[in-house]
Amino acid sequence: MPYVNIKITREGGPTGTGPSAEQKARLIEGVTALLQDVLGKDPKTTVVVIDEVEMDNWGIGGLPVDDFRKQSS
Repeated sequence: MPYVNIKITREGGPTGTGPSAEQKARLIEGVTALLQDVLGKDPKTTVVVIDEVEMDNWGIGGLPVDDFRKQSS
């Protein structure tokens, strides 16, 4: 039984909005289809979990993600 955990930032701070229900459904469908196509996994037993992480709990390259993005711009 494949288990996939997708972690994404919740944009806009603590009260910000993350991806829509439709976008999450598309992620779940797409990852499930990919596992079926590439590894022959049964979609009926594929588990996909999406975790939305607050921006202040995410860092890249030693920086909070917001600062990293500003530096990369």
